[in-house]
Amino acid sequence: MLTQGFVIGLIKDALLHVILTAAPMLGLGLIVGLGISIVQTATSIQDQTLSFVPKLIAILLAVALFGSWMLRMLMDYMIKLLMMIPDLAVIK
Repeated sequence: MLTQGFVIGLIKDALLHVILTAAPMLGLGLIVGLGISIVQTATSIQDQTLSFVPKLIAILLAVALFGSWMLRMLMDYMIKLLMMIPDLAVIK
């Protein structure tokens, strides 16, 4: 049965899965961006493309490394949601 607590729990789980799925890419991009910013500050080079390309490569590397894990996590959550459908269909 759809209650307010049930819907809030679904939204909480969905947001948690989005955060956990995006975390590896965002984390690697953040670390690489911080490293490039430190190098740019130390060398006084302020080229914008210098920080973009390494971050893009780091994010692609994160997708290659963590892609199967992220896909498995999202598939498990989707299967869980699909399995709930019969319980939500209440015939009166």
